[in-house]
Amino acid sequence: VFFWESTMVIKTDVCAFSENRIYPGHGSRFVRKDGQLAILSSSKCTSMYMQKKKPAKLQWTQAWRRLNKKANVEVGARRTRRRAVRVQRAVAGASLEDIKAKRNQKPEVRAKARDAALREIKARQKTAKGKKTGARR
Repeated sequence: VFFWESTMVIKTDVCAFSENRIYPGHGSRFVRKDGQLAILSSSKCTSMYMQKKKPAKLQWTQAWRRLNKKANVEVGARRTRRRAVRVQRAVAGASLEDIKAKRNQKPEVRAKARDAALREIKARQKTAKGKKTGARR
């Protein structure tokens, strides 16, 4: 492996106000009264931090972008999507077993059953028509 092929790892800090990356040699450190260290990237961030401004109310901060769902705030934080699971349920007038049995039937059997049902409906319509015409005479 050649030395120019390897990438150099640089330790970066995160700004306490804007949440931007701070590279070595940049930014300033501020120790609060309670002893907590605040690393600030620029004089703008330092000024806003000292004024106790809320980062979520300023559009240029990462906090505002996260709050308002703007793109590419965090690359690594992808949400796991839940896949919709298909579930077969019984329909009114047909139980689940009936539906599964019909689905597993061969197409020829289903075609015969369909033809028989059509014949029965036509016969019923014929008898109903005959009764109506008989009643008028």
